[in-house]
Formats: sequence, C-alpha cells, structure tokens
Amino acid sequence: MDQEVIVREIVTKKEYKAFVMFPFELYGNNPYWVPPIINEEIETIDPQTNPVYQNAEARFFLAYKENKVVGRIAAMVNWIEVKELKKPKVRFGWFDTVDDLNVTKLLLDQVIAFGKEHQLKFIEGPVGFSNLDKAGLLIEGFEERSTMITLYNAPYYQKHLEALGLSIQAKWVEYEIKISDFDASPEKVKRFSSVIMERYHLKLLEFKTKKELLPYVDQMFKLLGETYNDLQTFVPIQAYQIQHYKNRYLKFINPDFIKCVVDKNERLIAFAITMPSFAAALQKMKGKINFFNSFYLLKALWFNHRASFYLIGVHPDFQNKGITAIIFNEIQKLLNKRKITVVETNPELEENIAIQKLWKNYENRQHKKRATFTKTI
Repeated sequence: MDQEVIVREIVTKKEYKAFVMFPFELYGNNPYWVPPIINEEIETIDPQTNPVYQNAEARFFLAYKENKVVGRIAAMVNWIEVKELKKPKVRFGWFDTVDDLNVTKLLLDQVIAFGKEHQLKFIEGPVGFSNLDKAGLLIEGFEERSTMITLYNAPYYQKHLEALGLSIQAKWVEYEIKISDFDASPEKVKRFSSVIMERYHLKLLEFKTKKELLPYVDQMFKLLGETYNDLQTFVPIQAYQIQHYKNRYLKFINPDFIKCVVDKNERLIAFAITMPSFAAALQKMKGKINFFNSFYLLKALWFNHRASFYLIGVHPDFQNKGITAIIFNEIQKLLNKRKITVVETNPELEENIAIQKLWKNYENRQHKKRATFTKTI
C-alpha cells in the first residue's frame, strides 16, 4: 500500500533550507544539472532579503512521503503583472518532484488554491517572480549540461503536467554555436557590421574595469525593458530589482565580455552580456562559495573554452537594422582572443525570429528547448 503524501507550507529556516536542498538530493549525481549557490537561493525566496516582495506575494511548499521530501513548489503572484498588465495569473516555480504523478498533483493543488484565493484565472510555470529569474521546463536536451541561468529537470515533469491538464503556453529555444577564427567567419557579417556602424553613426564601447561599466548598468536594464516589452512573457523591471540583480551577478561579470553600442548622442542603443561558462565550476562547488572553491570560479573566468551568451538588448528604433551583427562581430573577436570555441545562447522565445536569424550565419545546433505550461483554474 502506497504511503500517504503530505504537503506542507514552509515557514521555518530549517524548512527553507530543505526546500533549496531538495534538488541536490534529486539531481546530485546527474552530470547535466548545475547547482545554484545555496545561500543565494535562500535569499531569493526569503521575503526579508528579496525586494521583489514589494510587488509580489509567494508561498512555498514541500511534499513529504515517509518523512522524506519528495517534491517542492512555489506559488507566486506578481501584482504588477496582475494589476498593470491585467493578467490574472498565479505563477508556479521552484518545481521539482520525484516521478510520482500524485506528488505533482498535490503540489499543483496548492498553487491552484493560492490562485483562487486571490481570484486569479490561470496558472503558468515554471517561472520565477519576474523575467530576470530562471524559467521554462526543459522539454528537449536532457543530455545537455545546463547553464548558470537555466533550469534542469527530468523528462517525466512534462508528462506529469500534461496528464494533469496543463498545456504549453510559450516555448524557448537554445543554441550551441561554434566559434571559428575571426578571419574565417562569414564575410557578409563583418561587412554588414561595418556598413551599419557608418550608416547610423554608431560607436562601440568597451570596458576594462567594473568601475567603467557601472554607469551603464542601469541603462542596460532600461534598454532590456524597451527591447522585450512586446513579448508575451514580459513584466516591467522595477528599480529595486535592478539593484538586487546587480548585487547578485556583478561578481560574475568580466567587463571584457560586455559590449555596448551608442549613437552619435552617446545614447545606449544596444548591449550584450557574455560570460565564460561557469557550469563546470558550479558543479564542482556543489552550491557553496568559500575561499577554497572560489578557485574554480577564477579558473572558469580565465581558462575556459566555453562561454554563455546571457543578455542582449537593442532599442526598438534600431531593431531589424543589423545591430546584432555588430555586437556578435565584436564578441567573436573577444572569444578568439580568449581561445573560446563554443558559445551557448540564453533561452530565446521561439517567436523571436530576428535574433535566431543571426545564428544561421555560423555553425550551430539547436540543442535545448523549454516551455512554460498553463491551465485555467
């Protein structure tokens, strides 16, 4: 006879720790899962440390079977999304479970109850509080290593969600791109880049130190909002979120890997953030940053053949005008200099054809696909 599954809302520090640690138990021996930094995960879900709670509400749940954790889920409401964008949505995220459909059902029941409590009309996930959090259930690419900013899950998650009546809301694709020598890269890209720079009187900015970069960070987030505000998943980024993510990710940033383009009036019109891949380093660190394992981060920063293409923003006035060719042209020079031969893109909405056209100029493979799932409640 099956043991009863019990789902409880977490309230204590010990339970918060158990919530964050569950994927370490589930995927600790999986070579494709990249662990988060434990303390940062706890800070993200803690109302005392994450400023997103100024405009959001959340509850976190653990599922137990025989006093052992067998699943977790977060139920969230982003009130900016609900009130300003008029989307009556309850979000679910931090979703992980053993292969037991009943566990998934009981976890989702908590999300549905939370949504009904707030008179919301549908659920969607897995997502975070906002666009700056990890999102999208992996539906292809289970034998590809994850990145620092993407989720990993087993194939049965999708089967569970669909069995419970959820359907795909949005899809993202990810690419792995081979980086050739700049001299051997497509001439049309190099030529086009030069033509666009001259035609629109643009200038490239490069940074040697974080101090040089800092004055542009807020402009980058503003431009990010202008770039993606028409996409179906976008929720406006708040000032306090910008500061939070600056504090969280700036330590990973190497200014060399950030390229900005300004117009003749020194207005930022495009940027891209690339980073050396920290996936292997994070796997070795097992969720902890300390004096001893910070060596892995330093090694990843300076001696790495892989990179990740994290964020790109282009002002609406300059979209579809070839600005991405300028950005990628300059990034390729840097990657060659650093002897980086492979770069992964961040998840791109399947409908974002403009950016995907750029990868077709290079040897590439679409190696992962992810989706969010939805259901009326």
